[in-house]
Amino acid sequence: MKAKFDGYANKYDEWFMENENMYLTELNVVEMALKSVNTEKSLSVGCGSGLFEVSLKDRGITITDGLEPSEDMAAIAEKRGLNVIVGIIEDAKLEEEHYDCIYLNGSSTYIEDLESAYKTVYKALKPGGHIVVIDVPKESPFGILYQFASHAKTFDLPNFEGILPKSPYPIELITSTVMTTTPEKRDILENIGFKDFKYYQTLTTNPAYSDDYVEEAVEGYDKGSYVAIVAEK
Repeated sequence: MKAKFDGYANKYDEWFMENENMYLTELNVVEMALKSVNTEKSLSVGCGSGLFEVSLKDRGITITDGLEPSEDMAAIAEKRGLNVIVGIIEDAKLEEEHYDCIYLNGSSTYIEDLESAYKTVYKALKPGGHIVVIDVPKESPFGILYQFASHAKTFDLPNFEGILPKSPYPIELITSTVMTTTPEKRDILENIGFKDFKYYQTLTTNPAYSDDYVEEAVEGYDKGSYVAIVAEK
């Protein structure tokens, strides 16, 4: 089965390079979330091309393992130093109680069965380990914008004039998303057994101005278009 990002690996990296301030803004919340937990033995679910992991290493966070459905993406991540398993988290045969931290940076948005995915993560975490879920919430400004674009299957409409970032996320990667709210993800995690929730957020500016400057991350989830949920097993 062809993975959703096959054929888009270069386009994915190029978009982040074209929107460097947005990339650094998102990286800030990933860094804040991961620095709040033990990342000694960590796995990046949906690691993509390993772009974030390379930048995290420069900030003192070393991630060695990745899981990625797209062979195109996995090949690039391997070249960037990650040990990558090609596959999806719902079917992954991960060693039980093996990881201190498992994080999903943007990948929950592409998982249809979050309960199954998060159960797999729960089993693979050591007692006291943490899951970190970071993505664009359905209820956020970017989430609302992406849902309308997904429905229209294009950004090329008069309604979008003046409200888009200078270089919108590739529409091909938006139409395949399955968006959920932060409370919806929290409820799934809580029902599985996760506890002690913490939240971090960034990208609080309107989408049209999102690449004007780099924004720091703060606690909470009620304003940001990129939100991290941290929970303990």
